[in-house]
Amino acid sequence: MENNKVWFITGASKGIGLVLAKKLLAQGQKVAATSRTKEALIKAIGGTSPNFLPLEMDLTKESSVKNAIETTVNQFKAIDVLVNNAGYGLLGALEELTDEESRKNYEVNVFGLLNVIRNTMPYMRANKSGHIFNISSVGGYVGNFPGWGIYCSTKFAVAGLTESLSAEVKEFGVNVTLVYPGYFRTDFLKDSSLLLPENPIAEYKAVRESESAHKDSINENQPGDPEKLADALIKVSQDQNPPLHLFLGEDAFNMANQKIASIQGELEKWKSVSVSTGF
Repeated sequence: MENNKVWFITGASKGIGLVLAKKLLAQGQKVAATSRTKEALIKAIGGTSPNFLPLEMDLTKESSVKNAIETTVNQFKAIDVLVNNAGYGLLGALEELTDEESRKNYEVNVFGLLNVIRNTMPYMRANKSGHIFNISSVGGYVGNFPGWGIYCSTKFAVAGLTESLSAEVKEFGVNVTLVYPGYFRTDFLKDSSLLLPENPIAEYKAVRESESAHKDSINENQPGDPEKLADALIKVSQDQNPPLHLFLGEDAFNMANQKIASIQGELEKWKSVSVSTGF
């Protein structure tokens, strides 16, 4: 295994980002890891080391992002693998979520990710190499979950921009992988990572049922092992021809296939209408 790669991981003080950072450091990789507070990051990782660069970064402020990336390059001389992992969940019906609540989710999940890409690409482009992992969600491919419309739409946005990014940076030797995790046993469904609407509307029974299920039943019972997810990302980072689309978790794999089958069925059923619209 190559021990000279420099990884830049956002949202590394918990969840997938933390598991990945710990695993990489144990393998001798260099890791620049970001969080909203450096102290929480150092505590979560378990101390400092020459290969570990903890960084306090506000995704929503481009100056903060730019500073974190410049600090990383100054210390480690490059960024070989970027993992855009930071983000949070928002569970509420489209009607009951305010404009402010919805925009905040986009600020972090979409525009924060773009801030990181915008400030990392100049180095990867100059080096003619690199690998970018954008962590979406199976909810960025399948959106038929009551109450998850805004969150899913942020992850659909990540999927769309990632496909374009892949086409744009291919000529510079930079690989891009769009990751669609299913349910993994992290703290994503806990209060610190999953926000609820300030003004819920009682009539949305399906949304309240989804909220209850995710908080009370699914939380801490997710089928996915974050350790194995981290192993999968590391394995893909070593491949000469990594995938653009990577579904992780049997649940994500099955949901993707179900959607593909559904779309194929509708395409055939409505083919005559679809192809009837030309001159």
